[in-house]
Amino acid sequence: MIFGAAATPIVDAKYPNAETLIGKAASAGTAVAVVILSTGHISGAHLNPAVTIALSLFQHFPFVYVPLYIAAQVLGSICASFALKFIFHPFHNGGVTVPTISTGRAFFLEFLITFILLFVITSLAFDLKANRKLAGIAIGGTVFLNILIAG
Repeated sequence: MIFGAAATPIVDAKYPNAETLIGKAASAGTAVAVVILSTGHISGAHLNPAVTIALSLFQHFPFVYVPLYIAAQVLGSICASFALKFIFHPFHNGGVTVPTISTGRAFFLEFLITFILLFVITSLAFDLKANRKLAGIAIGGTVFLNILIAG
């Protein structure tokens, strides 16, 4: 997921104006949807430590596995980052987010879009009436929307 979502801004840094905000959002949202749809049946598709912690807090995921899942998430992100660094050398700045607003507003914005994402994920995970077959599309679409909101 990190590989797919971070590659687009790197390509845009390498080839200026190759991607728009919509393209970057679509790249990240599609990467999330693909990973959820392809691995959700194996691991629950926990891609984000916040998701793993939230599911554990609401007793939908055993706490004993939380450190292992978070370690795997962080290790996977690091491996994807080094793969991108190797492939796109010397374009190291792609994918780095630098707030253009105050730190307090940036924190609030991150809090808000994480809340929106976790709301969608927990709604799909906890409600037995939810259409889980489309969860990947709903969550990927939420990532797409969050990037459009946050830039």
